[in-house]
Amino acid sequence: MESRFLHANLNVLDLEKSINFYHQALGLHEVRRKEAKDGSFILAFLEDGKSDFQLELTWLRDRKKPYDLGDNEHHLAFRVESKEKAHELHQKMDCICYENKEMGLYFISDPDGYWLEILD
Repeated sequence: MESRFLHANLNVLDLEKSINFYHQALGLHEVRRKEAKDGSFILAFLEDGKSDFQLELTWLRDRKKPYDLGDNEHHLAFRVESKEKAHELHQKMDCICYENKEMGLYFISDPDGYWLEILD
């Protein structure tokens, strides 16, 4: 059997805030949206415009408290053209949550606390 990665899902409390964050911090843009007829959820799919992989952001109407991310030991990784420029932008956004200069990487945190690894 063969398979292919399609998307990863992250649940978010404020969909528009998250979409704006991913656009500003990583250049992702929304390509499609699915809304429940009863308004109970919205799925927004984001892309980078270069790969087939999508990030699905799920907003649930009745969810009011932050998601329990445990020890936050999982993450998504992004390759950027210029880590120096990305780092400068992420510093201005005040979203860098961990940096390991020895390994040449750092992490940013999205509005819901998900960690995103930045690599060049």
